[in-house]
Amino acid sequence: MSLLERQRPSLNERTSASGQARMLSGTIVIVAALSGAPWAMAASQAQVPNGGNPYSASFVGDEACNACHQEKVHSFHETAHARTSRAPSSESIHGKFEDGSNVLKTVNPNLVFVMEGNEKGFYQTAHMRTSAIEELSRSERIDVVVGSGRKGQSYLFWDGDQLFQLPVSYWTELDSWVNSPGFIDGSADFERPIVPRCLECHASSFENLAPPENRYNPASLVLGVSCEKCHGPGSEHVARFQSKSPPKSPVDFAIVNPRRLSRARQLDVCAQCHQGAGESITPSLSFVPGDDLRHFIAFQKSEAKARVDVHARQVPLLERSRCFQSSTTLTCTTCHDVHLPQRDAASFAPRCLACHKVEGCRAFPKLGHDIDTRCIDCHMPLQETGKIVSSVDGKVIRPMVRSHQIAIYPESP
Repeated sequence: MSLLERQRPSLNERTSASGQARMLSGTIVIVAALSGAPWAMAASQAQVPNGGNPYSASFVGDEACNACHQEKVHSFHETAHARTSRAPSSESIHGKFEDGSNVLKTVNPNLVFVMEGNEKGFYQTAHMRTSAIEELSRSERIDVVVGSGRKGQSYLFWDGDQLFQLPVSYWTELDSWVNSPGFIDGSADFERPIVPRCLECHASSFENLAPPENRYNPASLVLGVSCEKCHGPGSEHVARFQSKSPPKSPVDFAIVNPRRLSRARQLDVCAQCHQGAGESITPSLSFVPGDDLRHFIAFQKSEAKARVDVHARQVPLLERSRCFQSSTTLTCTTCHDVHLPQRDAASFAPRCLACHKVEGCRAFPKLGHDIDTRCIDCHMPLQETGKIVSSVDGKVIRPMVRSHQIAIYPESP
């Protein structure tokens, strides 16, 4: 019987053997593989916690939005937000499973990871050679894909109703498998829990069953960022527009249009995931667009020289910009249309030139109109982040992330 066909021991058996089931500091002990029991996405009917929802509405899911907003829903589903978590498939997983591309070597010559797929799913398997005749292994199925793939992807697995991160991730720039960020190269650690604050930004809804903190109802997990993440729960909105007398005034639409919020509340919609990790003050998912985020999540004060990282800080960096401080209307959506994929840096230049003349740039006398589409290359440059650090075969790698502090950077070419 192959490793991937073995039956996983029961949760009670695993709990009683928890001391043996842990793999740390380059050692690994044998445990059985994930059985591949199916999990399902929720029907998007979870009740929204109290916290700013005046209609006591519930989630209805993007399909309900699609009935009236088909074009926006379709384009939104192509964005990195919508794809920030997905079910595993050959399309959603960017890492390769073919022979020759499916092995991650580590600094420990006795430890390798092998990525394989079969009719039961996609798996990561750690193989530790303990002697010339003995090899110990652990295999887990990929149950959730995290990350759109623009920078990379990480992968999660269910152990009963507990959610953990897998030790191998995918790095887009290298087009290869790497040790998951923060994991020690040369070790096989399957014990990193996925806490609610992670899911608040990488999923739309879930039911937390803590303790432990990473215990959830698997069927409640709604993957990706949905329409209602920014617009609030939509059941009342749908009900009103399906009634015999649909509302005519936006004030009666029973849905949040972020553009109608104050600038501070507009920024809060983005800041729930783009201001930093933060510490929850209230239960997860309590924040509803339109609320004052300060009452729900406590963020560390931004350091004067703080740089962008893939776990946010875009909002505080934007707020530090002179462009932001000299404007009363500039927000994230001044430049970003969240309903569309935006992957071309040059496409943002018209937003800059709405206020600035290209002839006024100090680079214009030397480069002329060659800079017309390169505003953010110089004034919002890509920077190496120190927050997300990974490794492959002993080499440390960090992603390049675009700074959201609009400024003059002397080091920019």
